[in-house]
Amino acid sequence: MSSPTGHAARLALAVLLCALAMTPVAGAATPPAPDRGAAPWTARPAVGGSGTGGRPYFYLEGPPGTVLQDRLSVTNPGRAPVTVRLSGSGVRAGGEGVTGGGAGAGNWLRTAAEKVTVPARTRADVPFTVTVPAGATPGDHPGTIVVRGGDRTVGVPVRLRVGGPTLAALTVEDVTVSGRAIHYTLVNRGNTVLAPRIAVRADGVFGTLLRRGDRTLPVRVRPGQRVRLTEPWRDVPALDSATVRLRVTAAGGAHGEATARAVFVPWAPLTAGALLVLGAAGAGTYAYRRRRPRDRRPDDEERFGGVPGDEERPGGSPGDEERPGDEERFGGSPDGAGPPGDRQHSRSRHVAKAGAES
Repeated sequence: MSSPTGHAARLALAVLLCALAMTPVAGAATPPAPDRGAAPWTARPAVGGSGTGGRPYFYLEGPPGTVLQDRLSVTNPGRAPVTVRLSGSGVRAGGEGVTGGGAGAGNWLRTAAEKVTVPARTRADVPFTVTVPAGATPGDHPGTIVVRGGDRTVGVPVRLRVGGPTLAALTVEDVTVSGRAIHYTLVNRGNTVLAPRIAVRADGVFGTLLRRGDRTLPVRVRPGQRVRLTEPWRDVPALDSATVRLRVTAAGGAHGEATARAVFVPWAPLTAGALLVLGAAGAGTYAYRRRRPRDRRPDDEERFGGVPGDEERPGGSPGDEERPGDEERFGGSPDGAGPPGDRQHSRSRHVAKAGAES
């Protein structure tokens, strides 16, 4: 049997072990809490010599065959170094092509380094060059400098204008009317970026159905680019035939026009009406055939004892005609005018004569 002293010792030992388990080990490193309030790194065009003012994009201009230079600033406001990768692209950050042929400032751009590590709370300026080919087409050639670091991607626009004669040309194509909208495509066939304006008009059989004056569209169409757009038309007619006209213009004398035909028919009511008319016509034809008297068939006379073509004669049935010679054999006249007695007497004489000869 255990003593009270042993129970007390065991209890004290258990309390001591629990206290040791809850006490942190000396020298154990506690992981630092993440700096959630730190701002992410940024990439933008480098500021000018005065250090004041910022540019939303790069703008470079020069004739074909020249080399243009500028600088990109990458700023790291965090507490840890950041490594970013730099590249030029002929497409926007979202993957949209800048030109129809794939040429642009991004394709002719080279950065001084493809990989840059920016220390904490530091800004790094990275030089880059744009080499304009000798055969570059005059006009606008936009591009993008793509900066990737961690889970972020930033695209900095580059607008390059190559010197030489410019051409502003814009067309509107593939105009269609579907539902409550007008669909069309704008094509920049020049060598300069255009901000198009559009005017819409629709004329029906009984007058104008839609008229909208010139207004600037919220798009910029780059050289060689095709943009598919939609013009809403909520008050479409229920029954009409319309001619839709679209006219587009842009700076530099660019203009284009296109038309399309649209027929508006309420198919549901017309289909229901056509079905009702066909049903009524079928019912009328059936009733008419039921009430019309039936024609006599050729075998009806044979079934009822007659011959086709025979006419009824008073006092006799068909086939009871007197044959030639009956009057002579029975002593009657051909027209049957003799009295019945004379005919009987003539028959007696014939009988007696025949008995004498035998």
